Amino acid sequence: MVKLTSFILIAGSVIILAGCGTTEQATTLSVEERFKHAKSLFDDENYLEAINEFTVVTLQFPGSGYADGAQYYLGECRFMRHEFLLATFEYSLVKRNFPASPYVPKAQYKLALSYYSLAPKSTLDQQYTKKAIDEFQSFVEYYPADEHAVNADAMIRELTTRLAKKQYETARLYATMEYYKASIIYFDDVIEKYHDTEYAPLSYLGKVEVLITRKKFQDANVELNKFFERYPNSVLRSQGEQLKQTIEQGLNSSRQVTGKQSGAREGAAARDSNFSTKTKPDS
Repeated sequence: MVKLTSFILIAGSVIILAGCGTTEQATTLSVEERFKHAKSLFDDENYLEAINEFTVVTLQFPGSGYADGAQYYLGECRFMRHEFLLATFEYSLVKRNFPASPYVPKAQYKLALSYYSLAPKSTLDQQYTKKAIDEFQSFVEYYPADEHAVNADAMIRELTTRLAKKQYETARLYATMEYYKASIIYFDDVIEKYHDTEYAPLSYLGKVEVLITRKKFQDANVELNKFFERYPNSVLRSQGEQLKQTIEQGLNSSRQVTGKQSGAREGAAARDSNFSTKTKPDS
């Protein structure tokens, strides 16, 4: 609510500024001249004045052939001023109000790039990271031949890795706190959703470690075998081999304990049988 209020105040201020001191010019400059003037302000990095002039174009000449460009450059002005949340709003208006405009592919890419710039480190809330991934994916889907498509793919991989890292670090934290069930849930989330990141094999091994700690050696062995199958050439293979030895030792110990318990039960049964035979009255 605070962000929305701030945006309304800023947008209102822009409209007021656009109207003040420009009324006389508005009656003398054509839409083409005004757009060129606004663009020259933008090129000179005078972004606040450019915002005023581009806003006049969008408000006074909404049906002109310059309205879509003016709307796009409003986003560019915000982006260059590092006002990324406002930039996302301006770019989204290009897509919504001018769907056939040649500026739409650029706006789509810069919309995603704005969310990318808003995305925080992996330890913080990742809502903007997810939005950035969605917008980059839309860009690649609709404009696969665009010059920015390769970079968009790279951004998607980077942001996906960031999400995987957050989930993996959360899983490790829960394991340290001995919240083992929660830890396994987060490890599984990384394995299922981010299987093509570096954190997926790490999550397999983390899950195996938790299962070993809980003495669930059979389950740990199953998960470790999945790790070996999916990542046969992983640099973590030596770590997996060490865990394999720990699992085998645990399984052997469990068999020995089971064998002793079974032998004890059989011995007890034999003693009970002998006792019954000895105490049976003669017929």
